[in-house]
Amino acid sequence: MESDYAEENLSTKQQTPREKARLQSSHGNKKWPCGPEAPPRERAQAINSSALLGFRLPKESRLRRRAEFLRVYENGRRIEGRFMTVFILPNKLEKQRVGVTATKKAIGKAHDRNRAKRLLRESFRLSRAELDAIPAKYDWVLNARRSILYAKLDKPLAEFRQIVGRLKGAKSANTLPPTSQGEVGER
Repeated sequence: MESDYAEENLSTKQQTPREKARLQSSHGNKKWPCGPEAPPRERAQAINSSALLGFRLPKESRLRRRAEFLRVYENGRRIEGRFMTVFILPNKLEKQRVGVTATKKAIGKAHDRNRAKRLLRESFRLSRAELDAIPAKYDWVLNARRSILYAKLDKPLAEFRQIVGRLKGAKSANTLPPTSQGEVGER
């Protein structure tokens, strides 16, 4: 019964082809060639990776292992700031090294922690000239504080440079000069 109904309502007429039918063959749209005759796509000129080396923090300049962080926490000097807490410990190397942390408890969500770490790394990187002026070399651990999320780069950078400036005047990390009210403090 159902098959009779389907046979009755089937059209036996051929459909007429549409005028602007899209064809999948090579005769279709001549505006967009396909296959081997297609010209290579234009793209932005590749960035020379050696040009980026000046913007990177080399592996030798980073604290990477947990033991290195713990050594700085346990034996180093702590300096409290508005945007960061800095731990410094003299090292016997020829370079300043840095480690950056942003905890879930202090900062919150992953995208906020990543932004905080980027700001601290960039503050360290942009302060290279000031760091090189310090005769002693240190291991630095920069802990992000929640207030860094509401600041642009210039404020954490200024605070870090202030800490470095104070360190430049001191002979060692243990003899940092005392701070006045309202400045970066020690604990």
